[in-house]
Amino acid sequence: MPKKIPMRQCLGCREMKPKRELIRVVRAPEGEISLDFKGKKPGRGAYLCPNPQCLAKARKARALERAFSAQIPDEVYEALAGQMEAGDG
Repeated sequence: MPKKIPMRQCLGCREMKPKRELIRVVRAPEGEISLDFKGKKPGRGAYLCPNPQCLAKARKARALERAFSAQIPDEVYEALAGQMEAGDG
């Protein structure tokens, strides 16, 4: 029997994709929001495609705010875009 591939929905394009292809955005228990490239950080997770257009769509639709039930300042979005460009975790 083939192994089941976990699927997650991108908050930007709303497409279901394999979990490994997406970047996890995490709200830590302390409230800090960051990107989690390894998928191991503790906290509430939401997923985005690794392209900046999906981050822009999610920002416009306030998808991250809804996913985390919290206001997200502009600096956080800029930091996420920078991390996404750099590809660091």
